[in-house]
Amino acid sequence: MVRPVLEELRSKKELQIKEFSKVLFQISQISAEIAGCRPSNEGREQEVNNLTVKKLDQLKSHLQELQNEKILRLQKVTSHISTIHELSVVMSIDFLKMLNGIHPSLGDSSEGMPKSISNDTLARLTEVIHSLKLDKKQRLQKLQELARSLVELWDLMEIPIDEQKDFSHVTSLIPLSVDEVSKQGCLSVDVIEQAEHEVQRLEILKGSKLKDLVFKRQNELEEIYTGVHMDVDSDKAKQILTGLIESGSISLSDLLQSMDDQIRKAKEEALSRKDILDKVEKWHLAAEEENWLDEYERDENRYSALRGAHKNLKRAEKARILVSKIPSIVENLTAKVKAWETENGIPFLYDKVPLLQSLDDFNAQRQQKEEEKRKSREQRRQQEQLAAEQEALFGSKSTTKKPFGQTTNNNSITGTPIGRRVLTPSSRYGSLSAKERRESGRVNKVAPVNYVALQKDDSISGNN
Repeated sequence: MVRPVLEELRSKKELQIKEFSKVLFQISQISAEIAGCRPSNEGREQEVNNLTVKKLDQLKSHLQELQNEKILRLQKVTSHISTIHELSVVMSIDFLKMLNGIHPSLGDSSEGMPKSISNDTLARLTEVIHSLKLDKKQRLQKLQELARSLVELWDLMEIPIDEQKDFSHVTSLIPLSVDEVSKQGCLSVDVIEQAEHEVQRLEILKGSKLKDLVFKRQNELEEIYTGVHMDVDSDKAKQILTGLIESGSISLSDLLQSMDDQIRKAKEEALSRKDILDKVEKWHLAAEEENWLDEYERDENRYSALRGAHKNLKRAEKARILVSKIPSIVENLTAKVKAWETENGIPFLYDKVPLLQSLDDFNAQRQQKEEEKRKSREQRRQQEQLAAEQEALFGSKSTTKKPFGQTTNNNSITGTPIGRRVLTPSSRYGSLSAKERRESGRVNKVAPVNYVALQKDDSISGNN
């Protein structure tokens, strides 16, 4: 009766021992993997002496903890390997060689070997990642400095856009942070060396071109000043620049920077003068039209039927409107100039002359011209009045009178006698309106009253 029970207990014991052995083996294997060494059989027999279910449950619980830790460590190893791969791709580093250097199970030579999850492996992976990230940061900073130097040299020497495109992959790194850089090979040693060689080449080229660039900047500065009618001594400025370059007392880069600052200030000053210069242009245009109108009105044949006369008439009408606005134009311009001078604390020069002085001179000349016109009109009026009185008292001195429009030459053209043209209304523009001048032009074709009277007198004397 006891034998079957004993056999059953022995069978259960063997099964329990196998179960314990299996659990202990797995615990030993995972512990060895974590420790980074080979599994050990020490202590396994002592553990087997305790075959209680409680002990087995404790071992299984411990095994489960080790298995979970192994899973986490494998995930860490995989994540570290992925990070190393990304960094290696960006910097063109041999990825497999680096992994083999950490542990053979991680590289290409593992041949089915389980990946090492030991503390040492994880620590070395972490160290390599830190080193690669630091290297990536340093390489990015190096390339960003080289890219900025390239951009500065390109702008300085005005390198064509086509040549700049060869290093666009370098200049595109300027605004990026370390985490944003992920393009394959963009931080490789070859890229850095190419950028360094290009910077060195441009630095050598810069020395031979900077002098030309300095004088080009000076010409640009002079064009800005000339465009806004500001005084600039070109010869003296170029002599100063030549002296600075030859003396070597200032670097050409600093000199160019100084020239750029002067150009920027000149543009700002030119912008502040723009409104006044626009008004000056309008003033000059009105003054030119006034001079043309004076010459036009002195022309006694301006109402003739010559080709283009109607165009001159239209221009004269527009000119009179513009000339009538000259006082308000000058007044507004003067107010603008005074406000500008108050704000800037310096006189507003226009072609080396204070603009206010030019405006005062213009007003004085215009007043003088108007006074001369007034005196001329008064003098002509008195002469015409005197001539009319003399003709009324004494009559014409000619002995032979002919009808109006006829001369002794049969081929001559009828019209106003040449001797009488000075008395036509067209010669007295200053005292007549446009309507009166047009009416005077028509009246000019009618014989004067005193001329008819003289003809009548001659016929009476002939009868006598």
